[in-house]
Amino acid sequence: MVTKNQIKLITSLQQKKYRQAHQLFFAEGVKGIQELLQSNFELEHLYATEMLFNEVDPAKKTIISESDLKKISALATANNCLAVFKIPKEKPITENGLIVALDDIRDPGNLGTIMRLCDWFGISQLVCSEQTVDIYNPKVVQATMGSIARVNVNYVDLETFIQKTTLPVFGTFMDGKNIYAEVLPKEGIIVMGNEGNGISQSIEKLIKNRLTIPRFGDLQQTESLNVATATAIILSEFRRGN
Repeated sequence: MVTKNQIKLITSLQQKKYRQAHQLFFAEGVKGIQELLQSNFELEHLYATEMLFNEVDPAKKTIISESDLKKISALATANNCLAVFKIPKEKPITENGLIVALDDIRDPGNLGTIMRLCDWFGISQLVCSEQTVDIYNPKVVQATMGSIARVNVNYVDLETFIQKTTLPVFGTFMDGKNIYAEVLPKEGIIVMGNEGNGISQSIEKLIKNRLTIPRFGDLQQTESLNVATATAIILSEFRRGN
């Protein structure tokens, strides 16, 4: 049985300030929870409507009713399990290989999808501006489908980070060079911008390598690509040549 205090705590974790205060976040669904259990994330407690995850210490597992699960779930249709994990300390950024840097990404679904793309293309480092949505937002965690366990994420002053890096920095702009015609390196920082405004001016002035994904439609009227879609194309091209 889940107590009122537990319900209050878990529902409060939908807000960033309470996640930071308690240093906890939660994940929902068998796949996402299983990925986290198999990683270095430390389980605080598991709640499920049936006997799942036999490997979990019974002292850290509670069987609850579907109605109680609905009370603590962040989903419109609750799954059959929810697990609370401790937020780990950030690991240092390792400046080698390819790094994706996000400049003010606000949509949780986009951030979660970009994390899955990093996981798919073997990008182990994701650097986020301080304005980017919190990686432990329940919607982000859900959208990662477990990839949150395999991609190292750091929140930094992005302008300072780019100023100090020795890696080449790339960004996408309408007036950039055709990405399909460029020879792309094995190492570098790939900056992706805000959904509505693109890469901010303060970051743009630091980017020496300007790329574009050309439009092929006859009318050439499509304004822009979704940032996660653009990230998929860019990472594919960087990996294709290497």
